[in-house]
Amino acid sequence: MATKLNVATAPKDSTFQVRINSEIKKTVEDIYAKTGMTLTDAFNTFIQQSLNVEGLPFIVTKNSKEALKEQSIAMLMLDLKRAEERAEIEGWIDADDLEKELGILD
Repeated sequence: MATKLNVATAPKDSTFQVRINSEIKKTVEDIYAKTGMTLTDAFNTFIQQSLNVEGLPFIVTKNSKEALKEQSIAMLMLDLKRAEERAEIEGWIDADDLEKELGILD
């Protein structure tokens, strides 16, 4: 993602409405209230996390264990790619180059 969007600081220039059963709404409001959040806070958290992960912030699948494993691997690979890019920018060297530089042999 080119820009880092932040739900908390972005101007509020649009509305979103959803129809929901009043009993369900009350129940989830009570759940979120226990954590100090309103339903709006919880929704904004969901939206922010969706932006952060560029998708649903949780797994929706019949095979959640396998999907979680795949998601974890994908996130790890992304972290590794970002680290490599940062290393190139900052001029880091890898372990093999460090051993050569220090004259360490296996």
